[in-house]
Amino acid sequence: MTSTIERIGWAVAFLVLAALGIPWFLWGTNSVAAGLPVWLWWHVGWMVVTAGVFWLFTRRGWGVWIESDADDRPGATPPGQDAGAAEASASGAAASDTGGDGR
Repeated sequence: MTSTIERIGWAVAFLVLAALGIPWFLWGTNSVAAGLPVWLWWHVGWMVVTAGVFWLFTRRGWGVWIESDADDRPGATPPGQDAGAAEASASGAAASDTGGDGR
C-alpha cells in the first residue's frame, strides 16, 4: 500500500513530466548545439528522464490509484469475481437449476 504523500508525489511527477515534455521556453530560439536545434536536444534528454521516471514508477508505485485499502478487509470480494456470483456460490444456489426438465 502506498501512503498519501507517495500518491501526491507521483501525481506531481507526472504533471511535471507532461508540462515540460514540450519545451515552451525554447520556442522562438534558433540556438544550435552539435548541429541540431537545442529544442531537439531537450526533447531527447526529456525522453530519457521520462523513461527513468516510468521505470521507477513500475518498481515503486505500480498500483497507485488502482488498488484500494478496502480490498484488505475481511470478506471482501476477490478481484475478478462478481459480488452477486460470490453470494450465490456461498449460499449453495445452483445457477443451472431447470427443475428436472432437462432442457
